[in-house]
Amino acid sequence: MESSYDLMIIGGGPAGLTAAIYGGRAKLKTLVVNKGTVGGLVNTTREIVNYPGYQNISGSDLMNDFKKHAQHFGVEFLKDEVVSVDLKREVKEIKTKKGKVLAAKAVIVACGSEPRLLNIPGEKRLRGMGVAYCATCDAEFFEGEHVVVVGSGDQAIEEGMYITKFARKVTVIVLHDEGVLDCNKVSAEKAFQNEKMEFIWNSTIEEVLGEENVEGIKIKNLKTGVSHKLNCQGVFFFVGMIPSTHFLEESGVEMEKRGYIPVNDLMETNLEGVYAVGDNRVKYLRQVVSAAGDGATAAAAAERYVEEVDAFNKDVLKSDKKVLLVFFNATVNESLDFCTLLEEVNKELNGNYRIFKIDMATKKNLAGKYGVEKVPAVVVLDKGNEIKRLECSLNKLKVKPQL
Repeated sequence: MESSYDLMIIGGGPAGLTAAIYGGRAKLKTLVVNKGTVGGLVNTTREIVNYPGYQNISGSDLMNDFKKHAQHFGVEFLKDEVVSVDLKREVKEIKTKKGKVLAAKAVIVACGSEPRLLNIPGEKRLRGMGVAYCATCDAEFFEGEHVVVVGSGDQAIEEGMYITKFARKVTVIVLHDEGVLDCNKVSAEKAFQNEKMEFIWNSTIEEVLGEENVEGIKIKNLKTGVSHKLNCQGVFFFVGMIPSTHFLEESGVEMEKRGYIPVNDLMETNLEGVYAVGDNRVKYLRQVVSAAGDGATAAAAAERYVEEVDAFNKDVLKSDKKVLLVFFNATVNESLDFCTLLEEVNKELNGNYRIFKIDMATKKNLAGKYGVEKVPAVVVLDKGNEIKRLECSLNKLKVKPQL
């Protein structure tokens, strides 16, 4: 495996895999770095009924189809964890837990999210000893036992119903009044009809009890303030997700207070050539279908970005002519008029210069690289080296003598 790529995708969930499909099809040398099983949390979903083209399919089967599709286009996969990144330069650098140093022209962050912890007494201590966060992974270990589910969203209720296939009883702890769940109506109706499921309303869990294994929980009624113990052998927490973006804390990528990454319509972050997709970005809907849309958009934008970077390296840094690097802003008429004037001057000089235009609104890295803050601005390069800067004016008689 080579260490340099056109496109590197951090995370192998539906967003990352879709980006990989689009990147591979665009003939970009593409690598997906994923620390766990390719497919991410979708692998734990037993049944998907709302992904277009699939009336009913398991999450793992759907993700396997995604991966095969990406591999068909030559995408490479690396099972490793990204621990640090340097994304501010033109060539992005990624370091992994296994000691690999990888480089890419563009990076798509698709690391997804992970279960939120309540951080109540006993939760961390008994994790893996009765405390769990994935029904598909762990439900079978509770054959014939009493299991508690904490949460009432889609994931909590659907996973709770799955657990009833193994457990003799599933008790759901719900914050809301009786009959009110946060999940979709179809799942709620199925849960209420499930003879193995019971609900404790207006309540929260205060502590997980047990020495070496879970033996029970302490429940508090939010209306009366009264607490009581409930015996059980397992506790599954489904109380929300948090973005897995901790490795980006010193990277320069802007994140909001919860760790989600804001992006524009092209999935671009505040850093040029860096994109964020799927559950780790600020968004309204977190579903497989919306993640796939994110990945497609980001990869298409990254393809154009890589083409622009390659064109700059070829047409500017390796040009056989001197280059006029012209910085402008499409919303500033004066800078547009100056571009026209410069073309006329170069024509009068028999095209001695190659003109390469840079829109400050879209190519912030290049503006920063050359220290350009105002438009219009012109940097004169010879074989990639800066030799001077022009004093910009809309007076041709002042511009032409400088060249």
